[in-house]
Amino acid sequence: MGKIKAAIIGSGNIGTDLMYKLERSQWLEMTALVGIDPNSEGLERAKQRGYATFSNGIQAFADNPDLADIVFDATSAKAHVKHNEVLQGLGKLVIDLTPAAVGPFLSPVVNMGQHLDATNVNMITCGGQATIPIIHAINEAADVEYAEIVATISSKSAGPGTRANIDEFTITTRRGIEEVGGADRGKALIVLNPAEPPFMMRDTVYCEVRNMDQAAISKAIYDMVDRVKDYVPGYRLKQEPIFDDNRVSVFLEVEGAGDYFAPYAGNLDIMTAAAVRVAEDYAKNRLADNNIAKSEV
Repeated sequence: MGKIKAAIIGSGNIGTDLMYKLERSQWLEMTALVGIDPNSEGLERAKQRGYATFSNGIQAFADNPDLADIVFDATSAKAHVKHNEVLQGLGKLVIDLTPAAVGPFLSPVVNMGQHLDATNVNMITCGGQATIPIIHAINEAADVEYAEIVATISSKSAGPGTRANIDEFTITTRRGIEEVGGADRGKALIVLNPAEPPFMMRDTVYCEVRNMDQAAISKAIYDMVDRVKDYVPGYRLKQEPIFDDNRVSVFLEVEGAGDYFAPYAGNLDIMTAAAVRVAEDYAKNRLADNNIAKSEV
């Protein structure tokens, strides 16, 4: 079985964690890691593992257009705009792990099948990947009027890219809550917790619904948690959902796989795991198309 070549731009926490996950994929072949700091730990790790490494940023793809068919951007929202212009000109599929929101929003368990023809897709945010599936599940069961989420992560797991994107995080997550989660109105907050020992990622989801049905909502929530756990094993409910009049509160915890960063960094893990799941679906689709084309020759 063939594989689709994939490369990463961004050699920080998210890009490095993503590298380890790509190594396990049966559909994707990790080829290169691109950064801008020649002394970054991510580039050194990639070099030790035998991958091509570059420290000249997006120019690496302009100079080497055959590096990959799928490119993950794990840099910053502002940098992604320029990166995407170059990569679109090279005909690449771009999976955006920044909150730039250039392409359509994707949550693997909610709307994966809707954007298989897109050339740039956005993974929203870590808080979005953790909470939007739950909002979508509640909306399917009870029609969500308003949804609010609070994503709390360890400050140690927030690298320069995450810190630079705080404003974009709130805007993009809110849009994802509404456009993908289905809430009429949404709000998002992020908290960087400096506690020692480091605080595991936790997310609170608060929804106001029109058609309260506790049994249907509970079933939808538990079913959705199981679906997310398929690619993020550390994703779980902290307690049973709480119901109060027309309000539903859900408390989540995300434990990372520990591929690069410590398990408390579930915010990294859920983003990279979701991005790989999306890329694998695209790869399967492309490989299937290639096989059909070959059979018709």
